[in-house]
Amino acid sequence: MNNSHSVLEPMQKYMHVLNMNGLQGRMLKIPSSKYRKSQIMLIYGHHASLERIFGIAEALSDYGSVTVPDLPGFGGMESFYKIDMKPTLDNMADYLASFVQLRYKGRKVAIVGMSLGFVIVTRMLQRYPELIDKVDILISFVGFTHSYDMKFTSMRKLGYRSAANLFTRKIPSLLFLNLALHPSAIKTVYSKTFNAKKKLANLSERDKKASLDFEVTLWRDNDVRTYMQMTEVMLTLDNCQVQIAMPVHHVSIEQDQYFDNTVVEQHMRVIFTDFTEHPASMPAHAPSILANKKDAKPFVPKSLAKLLKKRAEAHTK
Repeated sequence: MNNSHSVLEPMQKYMHVLNMNGLQGRMLKIPSSKYRKSQIMLIYGHHASLERIFGIAEALSDYGSVTVPDLPGFGGMESFYKIDMKPTLDNMADYLASFVQLRYKGRKVAIVGMSLGFVIVTRMLQRYPELIDKVDILISFVGFTHSYDMKFTSMRKLGYRSAANLFTRKIPSLLFLNLALHPSAIKTVYSKTFNAKKKLANLSERDKKASLDFEVTLWRDNDVRTYMQMTEVMLTLDNCQVQIAMPVHHVSIEQDQYFDNTVVEQHMRVIFTDFTEHPASMPAHAPSILANKKDAKPFVPKSLAKLLKKRAEAHTK
């Protein structure tokens, strides 16, 4: 495993400023060395940023030119609160629709949504069915469509919802940022949580330190109120009310600690015209936060890679 510096240094040449709807953020644009005309848009998940998803973006660039936009309130991008809007799922979907319409005029695009990213993509296609014709393949990376997809108990969900609801408010969110998310607190308290222990278990001391440093950046770059609002969205989600006239390709992880793959499939079949599962050989819901291209490669199973290569070759003709 590479340390954070060696993983992130190459991404700087792909970084661009993103100004959308009065909000400033960043955007990754990684041209494909072989299939430049093939366009892929990747949307990251909840606890994420451009830095965290860079390895996956690089892996996908083998099959097309990859664009990864920031989401409002995530990865250091300004939040909807700056323009007097709330970070609702519909507003996230509208933002993403604007990006697709501007970025892919007259071009087809493969859309890959990871976890919460897929939730937002789904809602976008439900609200803007005219965009379906732009999307020639829709891919879920460990995505979901309903809160029932989660493995959490009802009591655990209730606890998370109560905490999230509290910290969507301005003053509690400021206290949370300056106390609970103080760098020293993250490194001492977070490292002892169940999820952190699992993430850090098999890392060297150097990579443990790099991971904790990265976690500090991840937690503090995300707008607290947006993060908590999206937590509530996930815990109460029901995207099964509107069907989408296209198939979905879903990358699943057998050891996924968050989602029940059987229930995920049941709900996706309600929404989409067809469902194809691509099991990935990964030890957890997502690659390590320090994952480089080689580490992230297994997140694109051979069956999906074959499909993406065929699509890429068709776009080069």
